[in-house]
This record gives sequence, structure tokens and C-alpha cells, in this order.
Amino acid sequence: MENEQADAPVRHQNKIVVVLRDNLESWQAVNVTAFLVSGLPHANPEILGEDYRDADGVTYLPMFRQPVLVLGGSAEVLTTVHGRALTRGIPLSIFTADLFATGNDVDNRAAVRAVATAKLDLVGLALYGPKNQVDKVVKGASMYR
Repeated sequence: MENEQADAPVRHQNKIVVVLRDNLESWQAVNVTAFLVSGLPHANPEILGEDYRDADGVTYLPMFRQPVLVLGGSAEVLTTVHGRALTRGIPLSIFTADLFATGNDVDNRAAVRAVATAKLDLVGLALYGPKNQVDKVVKGASMYR
């Protein structure tokens, strides 16, 4: 009985959301999503679960403890979501259109640094925070297709 309680599903108070521009090619959407979520554990290590182990004892890397919701919207929606997240102090990762032309992390950071906040050509962002705040921040975005 005690072990059953330890294995019971946890209802998370926080939410992981990725918002992508709705005009991305399939390969871009997958690539951008992977890059965006890679930044979340840095600021929020608690979102990673424990290592996975198969029946033979082989260990695999941990993953997020909860699902990732992927939403989409126009460039304007992404700009609005970005502004709301900044106003509410919700840490986020961003991916700009300029990053499709770079080939390494140094150039990626330089490309973002070269553009003022209000002029960023956002194609994706990821955030993690309290459900009620995240829901308000992403209002206007819809399920990604």
C-alpha cells in the first residue's frame, strides 16, 4: 500500500509550453522544439525526472516529469506571448529566424544579441511556470498542427 502511494501520478502545479510560429516547415518545428526545451532544465532542474532503467538494468537519461504542450500562432502571437512572459518574470528560451542561418552556439548567441528585444523575429519560445500564469501568457495561441 505504501509503495502504491509513492508511485501514484503527481498532479503538477506548473506547466511546460512551447509556442511555435504557425508557418514553420515540419523539420523546422521539430528542430526548434528540441532546441527550446533543452534550456528549461537549466533554470528549473526540478522538472527532470529520475533516470530510466530497463529490465536488464541499462540506464537511460531522465526526461521531463510532465508532458510538454506545443502550441502555435502567428508572429504577432509569439511577440505577445514573449512580452507577457517578460512582464510576468517567467524565464523562457527563444529561437529566432536568424538561428536557421547559424551553425553553432557562439553564432546563435551573437545573432540574438545583435537584435533589440522588440525587434526579435521569434519563431519559437518555451516556458515553464505556474499553470495559471502560463495559461495567461500563452492566451491566443492554439494547438500546433
